[in-house]
Parts: sequence; structure tokens; C-alpha cells
Amino acid sequence: MSAIVEIVPNFSEGRDRERVARLADAVGSAAGVRLLDKTLDADHHRSVITAAGPPEGVEEGLFEAARIAVAEIDLNRHEGVHPRIGAMDVAPFVAVRDIDRERLVGRARAFGRGLAEQLGLPVFFYGHAATSPETERLEFVRREAFRTIRPDCGGPDPHPTAGAVAVGVREFLIAFNVQLATEDVRVARGIARSIRESSGGLAAVKALGLELPAEGCTQVSMNLTDYRTTPPATVVERIRDEAKRAGAGVIDSELIGLIPEAALRGTSGEELGIRDWDPDRMVFERRLAYCQ
Repeated sequence: MSAIVEIVPNFSEGRDRERVARLADAVGSAAGVRLLDKTLDADHHRSVITAAGPPEGVEEGLFEAARIAVAEIDLNRHEGVHPRIGAMDVAPFVAVRDIDRERLVGRARAFGRGLAEQLGLPVFFYGHAATSPETERLEFVRREAFRTIRPDCGGPDPHPTAGAVAVGVREFLIAFNVQLATEDVRVARGIARSIRESSGGLAAVKALGLELPAEGCTQVSMNLTDYRTTPPATVVERIRDEAKRAGAGVIDSELIGLIPEAALRGTSGEELGIRDWDPDRMVFERRLAYCQ
């Protein structure tokens, strides 16, 4: 069996559907690569593209997408509620089959050096690819980039229009949002603070409270970094309880990208309130099998 790597690049473009389509086509353009999912959000002004394939193929497609992002996305004109450091903001690599972490880290770092040398992008390595313990956390990189930490390659200043990019190797992450039936962002921020690990909440949960003007509500936007430690069902139950105490309801939840089948053990997409739930389209293993 040949090696398979998943890539989940996040681009700072969530309003121009034609541009996002070009980015997605580029990501999936190399031989053997399968485009698995494409999600975009106007309030976040962000798109998340999921693909999988052989290491050489996903790197080739991702580089072409980075080239488009650098040429077409100008952060000087960018407004969105999601924090960002670059046009291609983050480029994570995830081992799926027949590739060990050490080898994948080596490939991710070589890919990052290529972005710096050929596209002029400053690159920060994070996750398992980090070059120091503090830069393992993506949120730290976003907060301290060009302030207290310098790029691992490229730079030393941001690209004039495309900023920088965080390139990393990580485990399977679930990007998961819950919409609240209130326009008071203080409620969303309070709930986010109560559930995120860094504030003493749930282990392996990162959370922000955001406004969604286009939808007329607020959102708890999350990354679940280890669904085995804290599964989505635990998070949703906690948010529902916190929202009720705050006098706000929960509208629904939203999956950004794909979810592993094991994360649904003991629950279902319907019970989690996932918008437009379709297991054949949203469960990673099913989607990968369908595309192969």
C-alpha cells in the first residue's frame, strides 16, 4: 500500500467563490490527489480545503494553490472575524497511511522552505514540525508572529500582500462551530472561555467567541485537537448547558471539513445538530473511500 497524506490548507478568502474554486482545483490537480471537501464562510472570510493523496502529489497541488493565494489575496484589504497571518494562513499535513511522523515532518519542512525560496513567503513551523516547544501551538504562532518570534525560513518581514504561512504536521483535528441564538458576542466569548483548555475548560479544546453579522447570530468557533480525549458530543452538551444558563439557545452546529468515524461513536451527526448532515460527504473514511 502506498503512503497517503491529508492536507487541510486554510485560505483567507471566503467571499469570492470563483477564487476558492480555483484554489480547490489547484490543491486537487496533481496525480493521485483527491479533493475531499471545500468549505467557505463570508463572515470568517476564510475557506478550508481538504484533500488526500501521495505525499508528492499533495505537495505539488498545495504549492500551486499557494502560488494563486500569493498572487490574488491581499491581506491589506482583508476583513474577517477569524484570526489570520497569511493569504494561505495555515498548511497542515496529517499522516493517514504508511508514512511515519518523522518522515512527514521532514517533508513538511522541505515544503515550507520551498514556499520561502520560490514565493517569498515567511514560514513558521508548528505542531510536530515546530522547531521550538513554544511554536508547537498554532495560536501562539498567530499571536506572536513577527513580534517575539521570527520565521523559521523566509522573512524577516511579512510578505507585503500575502503575510506569512504556518506549515505544520498534526493529528486529525475537528474544526467545529456552534451557532448561538443571540447577537450578544459577550455570551459567545464567555462560553468559549469556559470550555477551552487554556482557560481551565475541556481538554484538547480551543475556542473563540465570534460575531456572525451575515447570519444575525454569534458563534463558538472551535478546534477539537484530540476527539478521543474530548469528543464532539461532550463539547456540544457543555455548550448547550452554558447557553441555557446565559439565556440563549443553540441554533445548530457546523462542521468545517471532515470528521473521523470514531469521533461519532455513541452519537450521530443529527444529535450533534450538524447543519446539512450527510455522512457520506462529511465522514473522512467514507469520503476517502468514495474518492479512491
